[in-house]
Formats: sequence, structure tokens, C-alpha cells
Amino acid sequence: MKIESLDLPGEVKRFYQDSGILELYPPQAEAVEKGLLEGENLLAAIPTASGKTLLAELAMLKSVLSGGKALYIVPLRALASEKFRRFKEFSGLGIRVGISTGDYDRRDEELGINDIIVATSEKTDSLLRNETTWMQEISVVVADEVHLIDSPDRGPTLEVTLAKLRRMNPSCQVLALSATVGNAGELADWLGGGLVLSEWRPTELREGVFFSGTYYCRDRERPVEQPTKDEAVNLVLDTLQEGGQCLVFESSRKNCAGFAKKAAPGVKKTLSAEDKETLGRIADEVLENSETDLGTTLAACIRSGTAFHHAGLSSALRELVEEGFRAGRIKLISSTPTLAAGLNLPARRVVIRSYRRYSPEAGMQPIPVLEYKQMAGRAGRPRLDPYGEAVLLAKSYEEFVFLFDNYVEAGAEDIWSKLGTENALRTHVLSTVANGFARTKEELMDFLEATFFAFQYSNFGLSAVVDECLGFLRQEGMLEDSEALLPTMLGKLVSKLYIDPLSAARIVKGLSDAESLTELTLLHLVCSTPDMRLLYMRSQDYEEVNDFVMTHADEFVKVPSSFDMVEYEWFLGEVKTARLVLEWIRERPENELCVKFGIGEGDIRAIADIAEWIMHVAAQLAGLLGLKGAKEAAGLEKRIHYGAGPELMELLDMKGVGRVRARKLYDAGFRSSADFAGAAPERVAAVVGPKIAERIFRQLGRAGQGGSEFSAGGQGPEDEAEKAGAGQKTFNDF
Repeated sequence: MKIESLDLPGEVKRFYQDSGILELYPPQAEAVEKGLLEGENLLAAIPTASGKTLLAELAMLKSVLSGGKALYIVPLRALASEKFRRFKEFSGLGIRVGISTGDYDRRDEELGINDIIVATSEKTDSLLRNETTWMQEISVVVADEVHLIDSPDRGPTLEVTLAKLRRMNPSCQVLALSATVGNAGELADWLGGGLVLSEWRPTELREGVFFSGTYYCRDRERPVEQPTKDEAVNLVLDTLQEGGQCLVFESSRKNCAGFAKKAAPGVKKTLSAEDKETLGRIADEVLENSETDLGTTLAACIRSGTAFHHAGLSSALRELVEEGFRAGRIKLISSTPTLAAGLNLPARRVVIRSYRRYSPEAGMQPIPVLEYKQMAGRAGRPRLDPYGEAVLLAKSYEEFVFLFDNYVEAGAEDIWSKLGTENALRTHVLSTVANGFARTKEELMDFLEATFFAFQYSNFGLSAVVDECLGFLRQEGMLEDSEALLPTMLGKLVSKLYIDPLSAARIVKGLSDAESLTELTLLHLVCSTPDMRLLYMRSQDYEEVNDFVMTHADEFVKVPSSFDMVEYEWFLGEVKTARLVLEWIRERPENELCVKFGIGEGDIRAIADIAEWIMHVAAQLAGLLGLKGAKEAAGLEKRIHYGAGPELMELLDMKGVGRVRARKLYDAGFRSSADFAGAAPERVAAVVGPKIAERIFRQLGRAGQGGSEFSAGGQGPEDEAEKAGAGQKTFNDF
């Protein structure tokens, strides 16, 4: 099917033809035949790199150029940024594109001027809760990675959000994009749409197992040279010899960095002089954006053409790795499976070093087939590779047979709704009532009939769970104590703040019960909520954290009995996390925090983001209810944002300063913006460098006063506080 034959405006067809896209892939053509451009609901369950995004683009452009508005929902902030950059290319067609990266209690009404809005499922849910008016104008909803409805964390939010959007805008088109799943037909039926189910790929995917020096796939086998003792390294070098790049998936962060270092000597020998020069520049940028040992290790790997990628890295470092790989300079990325969750980073060969993953409940367990298929689907770059190879590693013949039977030849599992528990449901019950979607129990159950859970289970057992949720919400003063379902002022605020009602209840009780409020009291209260992401307790942590609890016992609202081992261990995890945030706002260097707490700089920023948001919630709740702590929580919220002491807040309000530079300026006598009024530019430049000094004076209206004195300089790791605060505050993005 040719682009020129599609029922699209001429300028859209020319846009794609000028981009070199003249003809649709078979799954894309099938989608058009099933009503993609006529507003029909569709589920496209097709492999990675088979053109799912183009389907979304065609549907959105057709609708937008007819006066509609499109919403593109993604699971991850990084994926939102990637899609936003892509859709910005439509600006030549007069299309305006926005991305929602605001806080959860903002309505983001200004985004309504855009034709295409990209947002995470959590942000979309918060826009619905805050009754953002332009949501009623949506004519096309695209749900990317919709199979994540199966996720216990993200699934319920995506599921309820889609149900609300369909009820609010019954005529809007829903286009769901998914990896191939076992029950794709059931998911399509729930959405009331057609199904495009295909295994077709533009680049052939060969899936197989490497065993005893030979790569075996369905219809071929090939020996691989073994210059080193590590089979995965040999597979990487074999890929590079053929001009390809390689992704290696590891089961842990430590293994990621370890493999990148192990492969570095061999990979370095394959680099050209141009490669080495470019990689050196990337490595220098890594060092400019990091002050940690992990950043130093990453930079050293990059100089050799390898890299690692996981959530312990800051977003700036992850982006540098991704850009270097896309440019073809970084030859190998060793990653945790998070990279398989949607980012567009294909490679000639994908090596899955371990098909088992650690579970706290059950130890090392085999990964689901769907997860394997997601990783394997990264193999093969369209128009660049003649084929893609996905490789599992077997140590014995029995394991070789197991891997072929249970992964290579296996189909993906069915996906199941995770909405049917009180933990998953209570926040959505409150938001449904607070938004006026339901005013009685019957109306609430009627709304829940539209969820995937009800579609799969016929609401079995859901009424009892809903009763538990309603009982809890009434008990905590979030619903009126009446037959009708009416939210209180507290209930409305909790819903708009986008927080678990249980978190809100714990904050309210803690503020009410606390005899006094110190920094630690408030930070631990925030870390005791179910919305907080807690640090793991390592064996070496128990004695130190327990001693800290004993020393600061009067600063906790309540210390559980150590005889209840489960509750007390959970409490220690809360305290450890609170200590991290406490030391962050007391300006302890990032590398010291990483070493002390056994984490990466990305973890510091992720936890700080969540703590900042929950502290904001605490300030809002205290203000509404007249509880103590509103002012203190608001002050801590800002300090967590910057990771600094209260005396630096005015300096940190200037863009580009950051916590480290702010401290240097403060120590040099610059305590506020007024102190720069008569300061010589060269004096400021001596403290923070010419480039940042020029930026400061420009903000203060003294641009150009430094003349040639502002001719050099750069950004360094001191910018990390500004970067830490940027972007969406979300409990599930990390």
C-alpha cells in the first residue's frame, strides 16, 4: 500500500515521501484496511521496529488536521521525551506539540493550545483528576506499550485512565500499541476495536541459543570464534567484526558495569581514530555531568567504546550513552531490562546473559516470555542491518533444550488486570468519586464495569474490595459519612494531589500525633508512606541504622517494637531512606552518598524527586487541616528540590547555579542576588567560572559587562541540583 494512496492531506503524504517513506509495511497496511484513518479503535500487537509509531502518527495527523486533538500516552518519562522530539518534526505541517512534565496538582491548561500532547499514564490520570478542560477535546488517544496493564505498579492507572477517557469522550478513537501478547484478542475486545496481530518485521529476527562455541537458531547454526574466556564478550566481538553494534542485557546493575569493563579491551581494538576522538568528547561530557565514581567508571568505558545503562545513572548520563550509541560510536551497551521498555535503541545483536532475575520472595526466577520477547525485539536496525540476532546463553545441553522450548519457540503469556486489590483500587475509587464519575455505589460499580478487570473477571469479588475502599475513605474523612458518595474537602485535595489515600492518612496522623517536628521527623513521615520508594537494607546497614534510631528515638512519631521483626525491618528501611534525603539537603557530596548508601546518583535524584513531591503534599494537607508543620514542610520541599541548606535558597533560584556553586558563592560572600549588584564580573568568574558568571549577570540585567572576561568556561557537576528538580514528579517513573 503506497503512501500516496492514503486518505490523508497532501502535505502529510509529501512529508512522509520526503522522509523516504513511500510504502506501508504489511501490518500498517492491515491497520489502514481495518479503519485506522476512519476513526476506528484498534489494537496493534506487532513486534518492535514494525512501525507501530507510524500508525499513531497517521491517525493523529488525520484527526488533528480535521480540527481534533491527540493524546499520546507512554509509560516512561524518557519515552515521552523521545516521542516529543519525533512529533516536533511535524511543525512544518503547522502541528503544535506539547509534553506534560509538570507537577501532579497542576491542571496544565496551557497545554491545550497544542494539537498533540505527550504524557505518561500517571500524568494523564492527574490531568483527569484536576479536571483539565482540554481533555474533553481529545479526539484520538494513543496508548503506547498497552500490555503494561499487566504491571502491578503501572497497570491499574493505565487501565482506569483509559476507561475514564473513553467514558468522557465516547467518540474518540483509541489506538493501543503493544508487543505481541497471548490474549491480544481479549484486549482488543475490551477496547471495542479491531486487532492487527502480526509477527512481520522489516528486518529478519533470528532467535537462538549459544552453546559450546556455536550459535544455534531455528534453521541454521554458526560457530563463533572464542578469543576470550567469556562467551558473551566473544559474541560482542563477533558482532563488531561484521560492522554491527551489540546490546547485552544483564540481571543487575553491578553486572552491567562489570561486563562493560570486561568487554572494553577487546572492543577498543576495533575503534577507528574518528571513533576514539568522538568517544573522548562523550566521556568528557560524562565527567562534566557527574562527580561520582560511577560516572568516572562510565567515562573510562566509553573511551573504549562500551557503556552501561541503568537507573543508577542520572538522566543526563543515560542520554549521553543513548546518543553515543545511536550515532554508532558506542559499540556496546550493557543494560538492565529497562532499556527494552520502549526506547528506540536497536542493535545488530542482542545478548541476554541471564534469563533469571532475583525476586525477594522467591530468589532467582526465570523471566516471563513477554520480557524476553521485548529484549529480543531490539535486535536488527531497520535499513541498517541485514538481520538481527537475539542470543540466549546455555551452559549445558539440558539448559540449551530448556531455552529453546521455553523462550525461542514459546509464545508470550496472557496479560491480566491487576486492579482487583484494595491497594490498587482505593486511589482510583477516590478519584472517580471526587471527579463526579460516580455519586452512588451503583454508579461506581457501573463505571468499574468499563475496566479490563471487569471484562476479564465479570467484576468477580470487586464489590467487596470496593466496600473496603469506601469504608477506609469514610474512616479517614475523605468521603462524607452518607449513603451518597460525596468527597470531603480533604478527599478532593488528596485526589488532586495524586497521592495514595493511605499515604495522605499517614501524613495527617503523623502531623497530628507528633509532639515536635524536626527535619528528621518530617522526612521520616514522608518516607513512611506507601508512595515512597525505599532503599534496601544491606547486611552491613542494620547495626548502624539501629544505632541511629536509638540516638534519635524522640524525633520519630512512633518507633515500632523490635520484637515485630517484619514491621521493624520495614521501619529501618524508612529510616535509611530518610537519612539519605537528610544528608542530601545537608549538602553531602553525591559520591559520598553513593558510597555510603550503596546507590547511584540516579537513585539519589529519583528518591529526592519523590520525597519533594510527598513533602509538598504534607504542606498542602497541613495547610488545609490547620495542622502544625505546613511552613516547615514547604521549606523542606524546596530544600529537597535543590539538595541544600536554607541559606542557599535565594542563590539557587538563579538558573545554572546548582548546590555546589551556590555554596562556593555563599562562602565567597555572595548571600543574595543583591550582593552581585556592585560585584566585579571577574570576581564572580573566579568562583564559578566565566560561563556561569555571565549567566548570573544576564539574569540580573548586567549582560555583557564582563566583555571578553566571559569568553570561556563550561558546566560541571554543580548543575546537578537543577537537573535533579527538572521534569515530572512521579512515583512510578523510576
